[in-house]
Order: sequence, then C-alpha cells, then structure tokens
Amino acid sequence: MANTKNINYQPTCDIKALKARAKMYAQIRQFFAERDVLEVETPILSQAGVTDVHLASIQAQRHLGGRKQTHYLQTSPEFAMKRLLASGSGPIYQICKVFRDDEHGRKHNSEFSMLEWYRPSLSLKELMFEVTDLLNVTLAHRFGEVRPSILSYKHAFIDRLDFNPLQASLKELKDCCNRVGLNLDLGDDRLGYIDLLFSHMVEPSLGFDTPVFLTDFPPEMASLAKVKVDEEGEQVAARFELYIEGLELANAYDELIDADILRSRFAADNLERAKLGLHVIPIDEYLLAALPHMTECSGIALGIDRLLMVATEQMKLEKVITFPADVS
Repeated sequence: MANTKNINYQPTCDIKALKARAKMYAQIRQFFAERDVLEVETPILSQAGVTDVHLASIQAQRHLGGRKQTHYLQTSPEFAMKRLLASGSGPIYQICKVFRDDEHGRKHNSEFSMLEWYRPSLSLKELMFEVTDLLNVTLAHRFGEVRPSILSYKHAFIDRLDFNPLQASLKELKDCCNRVGLNLDLGDDRLGYIDLLFSHMVEPSLGFDTPVFLTDFPPEMASLAKVKVDEEGEQVAARFELYIEGLELANAYDELIDADILRSRFAADNLERAKLGLHVIPIDEYLLAALPHMTECSGIALGIDRLLMVATEQMKLEKVITFPADVS
C-alpha cells in the first residue's frame, strides 16, 4: 500500500479564490444575459485541431464505430462556435476548459478556463467598448471605473525600442536583441526575434497606468483575423490584445470569413510544422465549409484565470485555480 501521509492533497488556491471565481462566473453570465448573448456549449474533443505552429494541442485516442482515432483537445472553442454562427445562432458566448500542451509556469497551466464570445456585425472598436464594460463589472472593486487606452503594436515598439517592427530587417532585429542582452540565435526567424523582443522588452510594461488594447499586429500574426491597411499605409492584422499589469488577458479578431484564404494559412502552417518536425494537424473541413455562411463578425477569447489573478491581486496562476497540472 502506498504511503500517502506526506502527500499534500489540498488545493493551491484558498477558499476566497473559489468564491471569487463563482462570483465572476455569475457576473459574466448576468452581463451577457442583459445583452441577449446566448450561452452555448460545444465539444472539447474534435477530429481536427489548430495548425498554429506556436500552439501545441493535446492528443487523445478514442474509438468511433470501433475504429481507434487520434482527436484533439481544444485550444479554443473557436472552430465549433463559428459553425454555430454560420448556422444562425446570433451572438454567442461560452465559458469552457481549453488545453495547450506543456504550458506551465507563473502565468500558464496546460488546462485553463476561457471565456470566448462572438458578436456578428460588431466592429473591433465596438468590441473594445463591450470588453471595457465587462471589466467595469468584474474589476470595479479594484480599479473603480476602467478606461483602457489604445496603442498599436508598432508604436509600442517605437516607444520602447525606437524602431518599427513592421519595417525592421532581420539584421536590425538581431542587433536590437544583442543590444538589450537577448543573445539567442533564432536563425532567420524574423517573427521569432520580434516575439522575443516583445515578450521581454514590451509586454512587461503594458497596462500599468491603465489597461491597454494593443492593436494592429504584424500581418504575419493574423492567424484567423483579417489583414487591413492602417492609417499610415502599412498592412496589419485586424486584431487586438488586452493587457493589464503586464499580463495578456484577451485576444480579439475581426474574423476572417474567406475560406480560401484560411485554407491557405492552414496549409502554410502545416508546411512550417513539417519543416520543424512538429505534428501535422488535420485541417478542420467543417469550419471551412461553414465560413461562407458567416456574417461579418468580431470575436474574442479572454483568460478567466488571468482575469481572476488581476481581480484578486495574485501573481501566480496557481493561487486562483484548484489543482495545477503537476498536482492533478
């Protein structure tokens, strides 16, 4: 018989965190009920997964019709929710568990809670207003009235590192990394250097005076968002992220509804995966079939656990969840 005397079975968060989570879920549900946004539920396992090179899906084996198949735990409910949108659901939201392999640390756990919602016919700017309204419900006890600022991705770099990442050459990016002590050799991965500089030199400073909506990302970072031309004539991804106290809380898109463009992005992702020796992910044909039936739409995913960190003034994710992956 195993000796369990020295095993700490207790949760890593306290009862106050459990109550704060329950209160926040109630606030979120009331918020959307008042706006006639429908709560939905979709499967967490699917036959296809996300192709993004920077996301690692957790695979699961299950049998369909007696045949063993590899399926994927969702990294987001996005694909299934868009199938509902294309079927006439109208505005929808979901509170669910999502999974990303080997993500652990102060701000990460491979299983976490996400709030995702979609607003047909709403612009990204209008979605920012709605996010602000939600923050003023869930964070009012900490900040009073929240008034986020808006900052473009390139101007965040210009303010902090004095160069435009949309125009910088590979050599300029490498030189900047060396200048600030980030001496990693990423080869010819231009976006890798941009992300390295962002995560170490830009992100930690965002959202301390006031929450920040970071907008207009490099077009290569569009993912499932549209690409547009900004006010200075440069191509950018039509998306924004929300930052509070150096912590990324949410990611929003002006949703791409062109199935041909999205198929080409998925294919490019898988080519890069094969090049890097990563698992090639089956493309979600259901999603691509649904897109032509979707209306113009803005969508956003918000990390509930991180929002709880801000609401309860905690620095570690384990303080707002019950059992992190290493003790579950």
